Amino acid sequence: MPSPAAVIPAYCEEPYIAAVVSGVRKYVGQVLVIDDGSPDATAKKAREAGAEVISHARNQGKGAALKTGLRILESRQANYFLVLDGDGQHDPDDIPNFFAAVAANPSVAVFCGNRMGNIDTMPRLRRWTNQYMSNRVSRACRQMIPDTQCGFRMYRRDTLPHLLCETNKFDYETEVLLLIARHGFKIDSVTVKTIYGDETSQIHPLRDAIRFFRLMDRYRSTSAGKNGASM
Repeated sequence: MPSPAAVIPAYCEEPYIAAVVSGVRKYVGQVLVIDDGSPDATAKKAREAGAEVISHARNQGKGAALKTGLRILESRQANYFLVLDGDGQHDPDDIPNFFAAVAANPSVAVFCGNRMGNIDTMPRLRRWTNQYMSNRVSRACRQMIPDTQCGFRMYRRDTLPHLLCETNKFDYETEVLLLIARHGFKIDSVTVKTIYGDETSQIHPLRDAIRFFRLMDRYRSTSAGKNGASM
């Protein structure tokens, strides 16, 4: 049975963060919220809901927030790190699905949430983008990962060195999959709900698409240099 700690990166999530923290605390004892320089009451609401809160003085990006949390948890007792967003798009009641997957497949190092089994509520552009990116990343990882853009994940502790990569923005979650796969770890998926409400996405389609293509080109180039062929 996993003994996880949870990291929740949050930026301007005052309306949602308390419910997310309360939901996670039903299943996970250690809940750490990284407030990424929010000008609102995100940190206050998270703390009132029972989370430990660390605040960045300024906004640094989702990847930076996750790495701050993971570095703190590195010295604590936890054999898995559960990560999820603070905007309510990830349902904490799906957490037992991750526990069951770990129990059934202990050789798997990373479990990614998979929202693609029910895409009716997913905005069409996001669906197409996700399917395209997931296909590209799966090919590069040489493992099928149906939803590489889902931030609801559980990482085994021995993947931690690869979770502290250089990327700080939304391409962080893609890069860690590439790194983890490159080092021979198994990646699998867990079915989670698809939830979209009135929250404002922090993703910038054009800018983040450019980052994605640059990241994929970089990994293709480094793989070609090592192996004489692209990933």
